Amino acid sequence: MSIGVPKPLNLPFDPIERAAETWRVHFGPSSAMAAVTSIMRAHQILLGQLDTLLRPHDLTFARYEALVLLTFSRTGSLPLSRIGERLMVHPTSVTNTVDRLERAGLVRRMRNPKDGRGVLAQITDKGREVVTRATGDLMAADFCMEMYGETDRERMFELLRTIRVAAGDFAAYDEPGQG
Repeated sequence: MSIGVPKPLNLPFDPIERAAETWRVHFGPSSAMAAVTSIMRAHQILLGQLDTLLRPHDLTFARYEALVLLTFSRTGSLPLSRIGERLMVHPTSVTNTVDRLERAGLVRRMRNPKDGRGVLAQITDKGREVVTRATGDLMAADFCMEMYGETDRERMFELLRTIRVAAGDFAAYDEPGQG
C-alpha cells in the first residue's frame, strides 16, 4: 500500500546523477546503477500518484488492476490463481486484494463450477461502475505520464519490455502483439 504522492524534494541537484558520479569514482561504470535507481524512484512516484488518483474510488492501483482484469475476462470472473498469474503477483497478494475488493462489494467469491475446489473472483455491477469511473480519472491524467508524448511512452514500453522478456515473463516475438 502506497503512502501517497511523494513530496517534491526540490533538491538543487539530481541525487541519482550525483550518486552515479560517485559510483564511477569508487566502483567504475555507473549507467546500470543509475538506470535501476531511476526506475525504482519512478516506480515510487508513479505508484503514489496513481494511488492518490484512485483513493476517491476506495482503490489502490493493485486493486484497480484486478478489477480491470476481471472486466476484460469473458465472463467477468477468473480463478484466483489466474489473477495472480496475469498480474504477476504472489498468491497471498491476490488473496489480500480480493478480500479487500469483496469487503467493498466490488467482487464476490464463488466456487469454480469446473472443478468445485477452486475459487473464482467475479466482478459485481458495483465493481464495474467503480472501474469505469476510476478508468476515466486515470485516462484524464494520462496515467500520470502526461510529461511524455505518445512516441516516448511507446519507446519506454519497448525498452522496459526487454527486462520482462529476459526475466521469462513471456516468450519474445518479433512483432509486439503476437502470441
